[in-house]
Amino acid sequence: MRGLVLRLALLALAGGVLSACGSTRGGGPVMAGSGYEPGGRFLSCVPYARQRSGIDLRGDGWQWWEAAAGRYDRSQRPRPGAVLVFRQTGRLRDGHVAVVSRVLGPREIRVDHANWATGGLRGRVAQDQVVVDVSERNDWSLVRVWYPPIAAVGNTAFPAYGFIHPTTRWSGAGDPSPDV
Repeated sequence: MRGLVLRLALLALAGGVLSACGSTRGGGPVMAGSGYEPGGRFLSCVPYARQRSGIDLRGDGWQWWEAAAGRYDRSQRPRPGAVLVFRQTGRLRDGHVAVVSRVLGPREIRVDHANWATGGLRGRVAQDQVVVDVSERNDWSLVRVWYPPIAAVGNTAFPAYGFIHPTTRWSGAGDPSPDV
């Protein structure tokens, strides 16, 4: 029985982690060595990704994919500076966006993103965090993300649209380069 209570408590904690992207609640002190920037200001993922990538889109994180159509290049291939767009789910009601800082291989990248954690780290910027592609087709449509409380990649697989690249597209008629 005690094991079940502990599991339920951990699930409740994990659920709060990922619904916070668009939240406006503040956080507490930052733990040393956590990969999080210190600072007292709350920041959600969208304004952080906009400022960091130069991609000028609005709306919740999940809305960026469609908003980018015809304005920015989109693909299933990560590149530094691109924004990974997470789909809206029950646990990510606002979706999420994260900026690729490094590509380590065909199935592993590092991202910088804001407001991914809970508790004292909620609303903070996390730097160089691991994201792993766990999709069957190696197309970044399903990812697992570094989870600081366990110091490992989390067990939850999150659906993603793909990557928006900070290259502005010409919106004129006859544009020969479709989204990839």
